[in-house]
Amino acid sequence: MSLTFIRTNDCARQSVAGEGASAEVLNESLCGAKNVLAKIHWLKGDEKLQADAKKGTHELIYLLEGDAIINLNQKDYPVTKGAGVYLGPSEAAAIRPGGKGEIKLLRLIVPETKD
Repeated sequence: MSLTFIRTNDCARQSVAGEGASAEVLNESLCGAKNVLAKIHWLKGDEKLQADAKKGTHELIYLLEGDAIINLNQKDYPVTKGAGVYLGPSEAAAIRPGGKGEIKLLRLIVPETKD
């Protein structure tokens, strides 16, 4: 295994109306990661990340910067930097800014494994 330095600020950002901007920072083409995908998401204003863990995947969403609202099972939870949410297969959450500033999220997606 070799060490790979990834310049996350240089990763190409993609914008989707209402969903903010995101950039893949861990994937097969960047560093050979075949079984994991990581993205950084930037959201502001009324933008929202709708995270739906697909069947056979797990997700971890971690708040890197800002204040946010995480909606789980139709209930809102105000959170601050350092909070996270784990989604098992077929679970969902929505995350949006909780204040006037931008939020920055790290989203890690991994496949379900069987021992």
